[in-house]
Amino acid sequence: MNRTLLTVGLAGAVGAVGVVAALGLGGDPGDPPAPRRTAPAATTRVTRQTLVDAVTVPGVLGYGPATPITSTAPGTVTWLPDAGATVKRGGQLLRVDDRPIILLYGQIPMYRPLAEGTVGADVRQFEQNLAALGYRSLVVDDTFSPATTSAVKRWQKSLKLPETGVVERERVQYTRDAVRISRPLVRPGASAAADVLEYTGSTRVVTVTADRGKLGWAASGTGVELSAEGGAPVRGEVTAVTAALDPARPEGTDAVAAIAFADQDALGTAAGAAVTVRYIRDRRPDVLTVPVAALLALAEGGYGVEVAGDRPRIVAVRVGLFAEGRVEITGVDEGTVVGVPS
Repeated sequence: MNRTLLTVGLAGAVGAVGVVAALGLGGDPGDPPAPRRTAPAATTRVTRQTLVDAVTVPGVLGYGPATPITSTAPGTVTWLPDAGATVKRGGQLLRVDDRPIILLYGQIPMYRPLAEGTVGADVRQFEQNLAALGYRSLVVDDTFSPATTSAVKRWQKSLKLPETGVVERERVQYTRDAVRISRPLVRPGASAAADVLEYTGSTRVVTVTADRGKLGWAASGTGVELSAEGGAPVRGEVTAVTAALDPARPEGTDAVAAIAFADQDALGTAAGAAVTVRYIRDRRPDVLTVPVAALLALAEGGYGVEVAGDRPRIVAVRVGLFAEGRVEITGVDEGTVVGVPS
């Protein structure tokens, strides 16, 4: 329960004696009767609605944080793709000494050359890519077999490379999926053994950067609502939450949440466009509510509301969700007119 909202009704505690008298609690039988309560200065009705407790944070439409590609190829960069280009499995990321460096999909980096007789999970990963590219005569397993050698030679021929059957370490770069070239980091003519490109994912995402405390709700798989100015909300899902050092805040870090969404045109296409991200912490459909300001703190504990009428009276209520400046209550009927202290 939101403690800051609970304090709104505490002003009623000042009149605790009057509240107790109105409820018929305590007091000497011989005391004179309490003065009749006057009508409240302002009133409102108990209404039925869906109450939603949500967190709203600003986001930015784009392709997410950029990642560098480090080439280990000796030689000179002779070609680079344009910024904004998409490179898929089997495509060229760059050319070194006029020979291609090829993008394949996987999580294990290319850390050694692969040749007949090599055994390991990296062999299986490479064979999976060859099979996906149409070289299906080999058996996908952990062993670089003669059939793998034959498939590699055909692959090399298609790339106009020497048909050695050996996969050079520098010839392949692995990423998880297709990439979008963010920007080149070198120019043709530069040494290839360097960070040569930056890339992002190939689909648009919404990125939220905020203090870690404000993104405590964010975790992989968390559903949210996304909306651009003037557009209808669309569903999104948090795919990753990472920490990013903020140079302006050396004492701590920000959290960065990446949010995917299925309809790639739903939020427009302008990179850097503002997007509102809404996370619903709690939702109570079809409940009775009053403004938080209508609550009175009772001397004996708990809360009440002042029911207006010819003889205003205090009625104890049970409170539930606080959200949107209102509070869920039970103990009075829908449509009841209650006071709102000024």
